[in-house]
Amino acid sequence: MNAQTVSGIDVYLCETHIKGNFADSTRKVETIGFVVVKVKLNDGRYGIGVTYHEVGGEAIRDFVKFALEPKLIGRSPFETETLYEENFHYRRGVGRKGLAFCAYSAVDIALWDLKGKLLNMPLYRVLGGVKNVVPIYASGGWTSYTLEELLCEVRGMVDRGFDAVKIKVGVDGGHNPDEDLRRVAAVRELIGPNVRLMLDANNVWRASTAVQFANRVKEYNIELFEEPVFADDMPGLAQFKQGTDVPLATGEHEYTRYGVRDLLLNKAVDILQVDVTRCGGYTEILKIIGMTQAWNLGFAPHGMEHMHMHLVSAFPNALYLERLFMFEEVVRNVYLNPPEPENGKLRLPDAPGLGMELNMDYIRDNAR
Repeated sequence: MNAQTVSGIDVYLCETHIKGNFADSTRKVETIGFVVVKVKLNDGRYGIGVTYHEVGGEAIRDFVKFALEPKLIGRSPFETETLYEENFHYRRGVGRKGLAFCAYSAVDIALWDLKGKLLNMPLYRVLGGVKNVVPIYASGGWTSYTLEELLCEVRGMVDRGFDAVKIKVGVDGGHNPDEDLRRVAAVRELIGPNVRLMLDANNVWRASTAVQFANRVKEYNIELFEEPVFADDMPGLAQFKQGTDVPLATGEHEYTRYGVRDLLLNKAVDILQVDVTRCGGYTEILKIIGMTQAWNLGFAPHGMEHMHMHLVSAFPNALYLERLFMFEEVVRNVYLNPPEPENGKLRLPDAPGLGMELNMDYIRDNAR
């Protein structure tokens, strides 16, 4: 019997132009979407992977097709460690972070999807997990919302059964912390004491300002405070962690184990939020999760719940998934019958691999 090897990669750019006013403390969101890859084998089977498209999806698509596909043809999907190492060095001069890393992340995820399919096992079982139901929280609450719009969205989150919600802070570009405090207080009053409340500042403040705000707002029992300062400001993150007992969450903009190592050595994180669709796929994130276990930290991946659900199932220090409300339409368009949260939980599919199927009718009609 011939060994299964990669015969090619199909790649699709799926996007939705934002309707409405979505802005956080540092930027306005105009486009959201996925770059979707299908890594095909010589026997007709394929694995799928995705990464984000907000800015630069065209470059990711082209990098997969013209730079990565030739390097994978003829290779086994079980060679993930070797392929990762080869491709890391192949692209290191043009992308040790950023779009090139996102491109390889999607490909690596597809290879792991293929592993599960070839083994006829759900990926969480391949990884050693047994849980098929995992916690998930609701994420939205943009700073561009009026207070009334914010409370309406949060009320909808709770009405849908979520027992943890995350909102944005940093109104007016971070220049109005009194208004942020008013909004946080109003949300806590709305959801009551039993729903967990998380905050995301999207890199807006200097450390001293972030510490001051965190200590003002901690009376509202904050579950975590995400990216209060610029993601690359290691001293600032460490200063924040030293200056308040509100748990510090960061890491969604780290792309390698080396960046995570620096967060750990600088004591600049409590809850790590690396994203498998950015950080090199499953091959790299498995090393990163092992590092969080060695440092006795929580792991709470950023977004992309259907790519992360198998990891949250498998690892005991994984806390929960994130449901980004702004991506709900894209998710329901790109996938066929994706698992939906129910009462703050997500049930994993039992199908082999990721257990996700693409809606190719939608993709063929809308992708570019």
